Amino acid sequence: MAVRHRLIRKTPAEVWEVLSDTDRYGDWVVGAAKAQMDAGQWPELGATLRYEIRIGPFTLHNRTVVRRSEPTTVLELEADSGPLGTARIAMELRPWGEHTLIIFDEHPLRGAGGALHNGLLDAAQQVRHRVMLGRLARLCEAGESPPRTAHGRPRPRKV
Repeated sequence: MAVRHRLIRKTPAEVWEVLSDTDRYGDWVVGAAKAQMDAGQWPELGATLRYEIRIGPFTLHNRTVVRRSEPTTVLELEADSGPLGTARIAMELRPWGEHTLIIFDEHPLRGAGGALHNGLLDAAQQVRHRVMLGRLARLCEAGESPPRTAHGRPRPRKV
């Protein structure tokens, strides 16, 4: 199980605002690209987001479903990576003075990820989570939206 935490120098409401913005999803989730709504209203219960994850030369077509949503405090997701299986991703936002302590917990549920789960994979996830939480903190603390095109859409990220 890979659990990591990070202090973000913004309120839980401000952090939740970034987590709720599907246009920013690829800006903090490592490897995510082309995120788009599939069903519902993100991050309400049952909402679904589709996106690609790039791992070296491989591209996975992932789908993430909101399994629990308590605005400004808890967001739990189930990420489906097709042949790699599914994972539970839980984010808890705790007020820490005027800031937010985010606790990020991810572990496999089904499929190959669960069958092959071991300490080495946990270590790799820790590295990925450190990067993701760093990106999330920078987005939140900068207080800026990602650059937009003339049509108001986020500019594609260089990968």
